[in-house]
Amino acid sequence: MRRRQFIAGFGGVAALPLAAWAQQGRTRRVGVLMAFDENDSEGKTYLSEFTQGLAELGWTDGSNLRVDVRWGTGNVDRMRMSAKELLGLQPDLILAHGTPVTAVFQRETRTIPIVFASVSDPVGEGFVASLPRPGGNITGFIRQEATMAGKWLELLTEIAPGVKRVAAIFNPDTAPSGGLYVLPAFEAAARSFKVAPIAAPIHSDAEIETVITSLGREPGGGLVVPPDVFLFSHRAHIILLAARNNVPTVYPDAVWARDGGLLSYGPNRADIFRRSGAYVDRILRGASPAELPVQQPTKFEMAINAKAAKALGLTVPQSILLRASEVIE
Repeated sequence: MRRRQFIAGFGGVAALPLAAWAQQGRTRRVGVLMAFDENDSEGKTYLSEFTQGLAELGWTDGSNLRVDVRWGTGNVDRMRMSAKELLGLQPDLILAHGTPVTAVFQRETRTIPIVFASVSDPVGEGFVASLPRPGGNITGFIRQEATMAGKWLELLTEIAPGVKRVAAIFNPDTAPSGGLYVLPAFEAAARSFKVAPIAAPIHSDAEIETVITSLGREPGGGLVVPPDVFLFSHRAHIILLAARNNVPTVYPDAVWARDGGLLSYGPNRADIFRRSGAYVDRILRGASPAELPVQQPTKFEMAINAKAAKALGLTVPQSILLRASEVIE
């Protein structure tokens, strides 16, 4: 497990004990750092679900609660800067969106309670000691397990049976465990489906274009896009390149299919953010994050874009249509 570091400062907030957050009768302050750009409609939806979940539990922004929001724009440097801004406001609690955001906050404080939303590997990242008993100042909600890579490949070979080689694209700076969390499961699944796996680390739009263009040069190329805040922030570019180069692609969230991508499968992240409000409520009322088990996703959704399938010359199997939560015509 990665060693946790304690950095004093930010107005002395890092030195306050967890018990201090249980004080009642005052306006509480929650800092929220979203990994996406502030203009991203999906990020706004997640934030809205979180605040609605809090409102249902009696917490109203501007009344007994103040919510300070910052946006990471999919950039680790921006996340670090925004985290310091939020900690300087002396929040009672932090909501951290995604793995890189949670990692930034973990380096800065071991005392302020942190609830993460949409982290894939909290034990492997060293955020918690175990899922049942986190053991520190951090707990939250898992996005998915690495075995999801097998499901993406299953769906890809089902809708595009001609694929012979499949790339998994990721940014080592922002992907869970630098990409190593998903890759072993992806490569094992590729062997079982008899396709050649390609690990494709990228850091920029130009590198994304190189990978997808190379997949499209010959028939049989396919793409899997695992959860990664950098990729999510660049999803319009990825969807466009996949369509332009005739590369069948499976994505991790329904918004990708709604934005023009072929097929998606993954947890309902809006639900994860709404459920996160319940943990924030419990901690603000005195519960310790060390005692709150890390939660798994409970709602999953599959979305298929029929128009994208037609443009790729693919026939959507009835098996996929019957399982789809959403069919986009």
